Amino acid sequence: MKPDMRSLRVAGFPGRYIQGPGALETLAEVAQDLSAALLLVVCDDTVESLLGAGLRERLAASGMPSRRLRFGGECTRAEIDALTQQASGHVRPAVLALGGGKAIDTAKGVAKAISAPLVIAPTIASNDSATSRLIVLYDDEHRLLGVDLLARNPDVVLVDSLHIARAPLRFFRAGMGDALSKRFEAAQCMANGGLNFHGGRPPATAGALADRCYAVIEAHGASATAAVALGQVDESVEAVIEATVLLSGIGFESGGLSLAHALVRGLSTVPRLATSLHGEAVAFGTVTQIVLECLTGQRAGRELDQHLDLLDRIGLRVSLESLGQARLGPPELDSLVATTLQAPYTAHFPQRIEPALLAQAVLEADARLRAREARHTS
Repeated sequence: MKPDMRSLRVAGFPGRYIQGPGALETLAEVAQDLSAALLLVVCDDTVESLLGAGLRERLAASGMPSRRLRFGGECTRAEIDALTQQASGHVRPAVLALGGGKAIDTAKGVAKAISAPLVIAPTIASNDSATSRLIVLYDDEHRLLGVDLLARNPDVVLVDSLHIARAPLRFFRAGMGDALSKRFEAAQCMANGGLNFHGGRPPATAGALADRCYAVIEAHGASATAAVALGQVDESVEAVIEATVLLSGIGFESGGLSLAHALVRGLSTVPRLATSLHGEAVAFGTVTQIVLECLTGQRAGRELDQHLDLLDRIGLRVSLESLGQARLGPPELDSLVATTLQAPYTAHFPQRIEPALLAQAVLEADARLRAREARHTS
């Protein structure tokens, strides 16, 4: 008898992961390894002006032809469909995602539609979308619509640490905010019978990677932040990039999610909060999840203090005011809570989360973050 997938331990990994200064210069060789006759490069105008045109020239010099597919800025079904039309009809193409999370997810959608190999080359490390098979879809107003899935994880992930370090520091900090959640979310999912994004039980390996991800940022986050502020790459930067892109990506996809990411859906209903970076919103959600765990007796208060200390050390400020909303009125808070509780990840808790308790956790998390930030600006 064929077993139910939900009874099996399942994990997913990218086919190959390459990281370091100059990693992007191996692209022609990587494309040839994938038997590609053409690279379809998905990138926006900013990335095109900074990297895209020069990269295509170097690809041509290496004997690998390429064509740009212009990404408009939002990962919507309409955007994926439009680029898929441009991508269709080529012989043995591979798709290259060059940019941030939305360009990456759009490229995933195109690769899925034309059944092409997929190479991901993130230019910022603000989240862990590069290694996963998830495609996060939004509408034109940046409201989250849902998640689509590739049949498998990306074939190759190329992370050029020189480009990551030269991007604005805000993106690097946001990536750490996204990554720090995985320790807490994977633990809740695994402890409470949740399923991961492969439809199976999270293996212990995923939990170990999520824990390691947190430990790396705890050890190297502050020094890496200082280096990136100067546009420099050192071993601490390399360690943190590996944590925020690879460890975090496998940790969430194979370990599962919980309240921290569910809250991102709720935050997206408040227009001023919807403009925050994904990792910033997740970082606020992580503090809210830890507060809720403290309120329900699952975690000691000192662990919350230790986590807030870490946010202070890496300079990640994610109070609601820092994210763009000074205060939440009752209608906004009610909408945030209701939308959050619709997310399936909230089921990865030992008991049903009551709306009033979640609202209390949101407000307490914001108060704790606001008080910390006030001390640093006084």
